[in-house]
Amino acid sequence: MMPQDATVERRRFVERGKWLEYFTILWNSFEAVASLISGFLAGSVALVGFGMDSLIEVTSGAALLWRLRQDKNTLRREEIERFTLRIVATCFLMLAGYILFDSLDSLVSGKAPLRSLPGIVIAAASLIAMPLLSRAKKRVSIGIASAAMAADARQADFCTYLSGILLGGLLLNALFGLWWADPVAGLVMVPIIAKEGIAGWQGKGCCDNCH
Repeated sequence: MMPQDATVERRRFVERGKWLEYFTILWNSFEAVASLISGFLAGSVALVGFGMDSLIEVTSGAALLWRLRQDKNTLRREEIERFTLRIVATCFLMLAGYILFDSLDSLVSGKAPLRSLPGIVIAAASLIAMPLLSRAKKRVSIGIASAAMAADARQADFCTYLSGILLGGLLLNALFGLWWADPVAGLVMVPIIAKEGIAGWQGKGCCDNCH
């Protein structure tokens, strides 16, 4: 491929990445508002945690959008990617701490969440959308050799796992009245979230196929 062709191809990937990040910000903004409102109304730890995770993805999406807009500045690419990973890693660690505290508090107090149909719908929709978004972002990350974009794709994978955990906890509570399934689902999230946060601080957010 000629240098000029490679430049045109890279620009095409960058533009595709921008549209994916716009979608990420819009989707997760809606998801965060809906999850937090539903979670607080139902007293659901896992649903509130899921809403907070959506806010983290909004932050990540905004950072990636900034990174893509700066793509022509080759001297700052690595700096921007490291900055993005640190922001997201910090949010992950804060989220893990919040969910750990609130889940243990709910288990000790025996506080049962109400059934939440909106929460079930949100989790099911996310379980469908996130794998598709992750796949598209991974293609862009490989196309422009971006570790930050690969990390953002990983976040979409992570959101898929959380969606499955959340949906399982909400259904167990709604169908069988197993109130403890919700805070237990929250506790299951904690090591996954913490691991991602630590990896981000260690600079391990890059993909194997970026180069």
